[in-house]
Amino acid sequence: MALDIHKIREDFPILNRELYGRRLIYLDNSATSETPREVVEAVVNGYTHTKANVHRGVHTLSQEATELQETARRRVAEFINADSSDEVIFTRGTTEALNLVASSFGGMILGKDDEIILTVMEHHANIVPWQLLQARIGFRIRVVPMLPDGALDLEAYRSLFNEHTRLVSCTHASNVLGTVNPVKEMIAFAHSKGVPFVVDGAQAVPHMKIDVRDIDADFYAFSAHKMYGPTGVGVLYGKREWLEKMPPYQGGGEMIENVSFEKTTFAELPYKFEAGTPDFVGIAALSKALDFMQRTGLDNIASHEHELLDYTTRRLEAEVPDIRIFGKAPGKCAIISFLIGNEHHYDVGMLLDKLGIAVRTGHHCAQPLMRSLGIEGTVRASFAIYNTQEEADRFVEAVKRVSAMLQ
Repeated sequence: MALDIHKIREDFPILNRELYGRRLIYLDNSATSETPREVVEAVVNGYTHTKANVHRGVHTLSQEATELQETARRRVAEFINADSSDEVIFTRGTTEALNLVASSFGGMILGKDDEIILTVMEHHANIVPWQLLQARIGFRIRVVPMLPDGALDLEAYRSLFNEHTRLVSCTHASNVLGTVNPVKEMIAFAHSKGVPFVVDGAQAVPHMKIDVRDIDADFYAFSAHKMYGPTGVGVLYGKREWLEKMPPYQGGGEMIENVSFEKTTFAELPYKFEAGTPDFVGIAALSKALDFMQRTGLDNIASHEHELLDYTTRRLEAEVPDIRIFGKAPGKCAIISFLIGNEHHYDVGMLLDKLGIAVRTGHHCAQPLMRSLGIEGTVRASFAIYNTQEEADRFVEAVKRVSAMLQ
């Protein structure tokens, strides 16, 4: 049965907004997706009916809030096919999840003569935490280059491994190019060398089915706000064998078993890594985002987004003189990063905004990638399930108009 996109759009009131007298077209979904009513209602319900701190009270409200949070944990575990909900750690987002892995896991396994492997297309959130750790320990960071179409150079990837390699950390999908990396294949090679693998899944989870056991990831991080959920909530999946060995990332309430001034013992998984009061309202609302995605169908989401991607790309390349699209790897997700001739990306983005179209401009927190491309930034349009072909047409016409204005 074909999806009724216009029916889906009714659950997203923000899409009815007008900007400068035109209906909003929201194409900044890689930065954050919009939020359906059921998620918003879950947040409102949390603050108006069940707000009490979790795991800390015998009273009814606390018990209800705790059950909502732990239900969400079980739902996430099922969503990514984790072996157990104990392997699901709630964080503030992908960035905190990757910082947790770098600080706790990296600090545990890395020494000054060791090496780790990253890729040229990493988001800053998967570069800077490792550099902070590098400054303390002194290991070497090696970088996988990419091919002209934006795919990773897998031959170069394999050549980087040696007796000093201790870890790989790689994005599942590029937030600039849309490239979907073959992480299952990459993980299998790393594991054949005895090397654990960390996946930044922020750009992949909203667009495809993720099975952490099938790809055999040691760690997998993602954010709720990019998958129709609330802001300020993220997930770190980690294999139990690693999580049990890792020291806590932060200290304080909830992550302890017993505290004295002589010694502290820590709680069992997953609470060892969840110090302090979590965003239990947002975590509970994440369940509703998962409901929305599964009810809509992950295959349906992927199919619809790819149709929009292919249609829009064809029209842009055929109708916009001097357009440069970055990232043409087969199977890419629904992201179009582009420049018009030598025009500045900010100028293009601001003019599109005046036409009611929200796109992202800049380096997209991927400055090393931009340098490898020889540019400072791009205009990025990214699609979600609620975008339509009519919006794609309006976007293309707007880009044509902006191009004519700037030439």
